[in-house]
Amino acid sequence: MSFWCPFRPTSTNTMTSNAALDNTRILVVDDEPDLRTLYELTLLREGYGVETAGSLAEAFEHLSERRFDVVITDMRLPDGLGMELIQFIKVQKRRERCVVITAYGSAENAVESLKAGAFDYLTKPVDLKQFRDVIASAVQDSKSRAGAAGRSVAPPSRAGEAALTRLVGMSSSMRLVKERIVKVACSMAPILVTGESGTGKELVANAIHANSHRAGGPWVAVNCSAIPENLLETEFFGARKGAYTGSTQDRDGFFQAARGGTLFLDEIGDLPLAMQSKLLRAIQERCIRPIGSPQEEAVDVRIVSATHKDLATEVHAGRFRQDLYYRLNVIQILIPPLRERREDLPALCETLLRRIALESGIEVPTLSDALLVQLAGDPLPGNVRELENLLHRAVALSEEDELQIEPSTYQVLNHETAVTTTEPAVLDDNQITIPSDLQSHLDSAEREILIRALRESGFNRTAAAARLGLSLRQMRYRIARLHIDTPHTGDFSDEPV
Repeated sequence: MSFWCPFRPTSTNTMTSNAALDNTRILVVDDEPDLRTLYELTLLREGYGVETAGSLAEAFEHLSERRFDVVITDMRLPDGLGMELIQFIKVQKRRERCVVITAYGSAENAVESLKAGAFDYLTKPVDLKQFRDVIASAVQDSKSRAGAAGRSVAPPSRAGEAALTRLVGMSSSMRLVKERIVKVACSMAPILVTGESGTGKELVANAIHANSHRAGGPWVAVNCSAIPENLLETEFFGARKGAYTGSTQDRDGFFQAARGGTLFLDEIGDLPLAMQSKLLRAIQERCIRPIGSPQEEAVDVRIVSATHKDLATEVHAGRFRQDLYYRLNVIQILIPPLRERREDLPALCETLLRRIALESGIEVPTLSDALLVQLAGDPLPGNVRELENLLHRAVALSEEDELQIEPSTYQVLNHETAVTTTEPAVLDDNQITIPSDLQSHLDSAEREILIRALRESGFNRTAAAARLGLSLRQMRYRIARLHIDTPHTGDFSDEPV
């Protein structure tokens, strides 16, 4: 049965113009008559044209007769799964955007639908405000895709090509990473970038943004581990004038700053549980409430997050919300560590040396064969960041045109004396000396380990903390408590790895 809207749009959250709504058609697929009627009337009030179907067969019949902008489907239908509609639309390369409605607690199924090509999902019982917002976003995205399909295909932008070029390496594993970036860049599905510290997760996230339809919008990168817990909500969602003492004007947060672009959440695994629930709501409802504001604001951002932690393990340990994990981990890109792509070392060294030479105002040093062999034999657990720190030292301390690393220089990064070992040392009773002051003895040992980790990380606190399994806040606390002095170089930083 087909209806046409006798109303004009009434919702302030509708993201499309009245003119755009005049020819917008939505297909609702659900076997429960009451729910079909509820969804239909809600959409009619928003100004959309609506058709309904009670089964998979009816839905396919509607799709064979005409095009729609959005298909809303229940996951379970009498004659099949809503997933079949998603796959059909994807295989036929149709323009419809699919929104899946699934039972509460079926997050795994919902994530599978997103991976299959769904635009978004809603859980029962459906919140109608969230329903309207999600459908409005899906309509806007459908219209944008239809417009892009009618134009000639534009060549990759220079910014997109440049972002991919910054991912140095032509090993098979890095080629796969680059191919995946290009493939998923134009999807609106959240992306989780994983990999060890120093592998270049932010570079990958930026390449996703630069190769997407949002490349002309803002790129906002956030280091979640570097924000004090009491400031997280203000930093993410902003605050209104008078919200707290000294607040004399409105302040935008990360979500407002990233409107129309990409919000990159680095070290998402370090976000406290209380903030995780607020972030989840902002992502799934696409709206935020600034501190001190009586109203919510719609936000249009693409979420890319990154972590060096195993979030599945964090979920199992109760340190990370399972529902947020499913929201963020729709598409995952794993960056291989440097030890698994040794063939990229020469190109990486050359690129890093050019950068160092440009910053230092010197000629590009020559990389000796001996140094390259030495680097190839080192595990380099700090990956590209550690490699860059090592080359910085080599450039600063070499007295010849061709770079060499003297044993005294290389000792800092000699991983035979690394902070952690695979097997603990076993001492006999004659080797154990009981200290007169246990706490000062422990403090002294902890101080030595922290200083060594800082040195091996180029005095980068974030990298050192990651190597020791600490958060940045824990690292700062220990540095202050143990009175570890800041070196007089410019390397002692919190710059994320």
